[in-house]
Amino acid sequence: MSLTHGPSLGARAPDFSALEFRAALGMFATGVTIVTARAANGRLIGMTANSFNSVSIHPPLVLWSLARAAGSLAVFSQGSHYAINVLAADQMTLAQRFASKDVDRWQGVEFVEGQAGAPLLKGVVASFECFNRSRYEEGDHVIFIGEVERCAHRAGSSPLLYHGGRFFAEHPL
Repeated sequence: MSLTHGPSLGARAPDFSALEFRAALGMFATGVTIVTARAANGRLIGMTANSFNSVSIHPPLVLWSLARAAGSLAVFSQGSHYAINVLAADQMTLAQRFASKDVDRWQGVEFVEGQAGAPLLKGVVASFECFNRSRYEEGDHVIFIGEVERCAHRAGSSPLLYHGGRFFAEHPL
């Protein structure tokens, strides 16, 4: 059975506004991450992202996306490695700080250096040290595919969640 229905003529124009699209996307609950790297000049880079998910188990691949307008795009595009830090329920303030502009994101932040130099934040529920395998420019974002070289997690830890523009802590059913 074929899943294709003939040649694609392209997508139809959307019948919704950017605000409606953003609101609909916000209904998908996600975890919250901080993606970190060390620039070639040694400067620490980090930003909050909730656009993260797995791609493949064999090989171990994950993806995340970054706005083309982001000031850190050049560092993440040119660097060989980065780390994805999945935040714990008690790290909302850290998520907000790394999403803010014009603040010292790293002041007082505890971390250890990963094998390839990307910062691994203390207290996270999981971390993924990634080789910067590939990038795809789509729309107003760049999709990064990372090949995971090392990962760690704290079993039983509660993650920080994001839904509808607000942070939440996990509540088991």
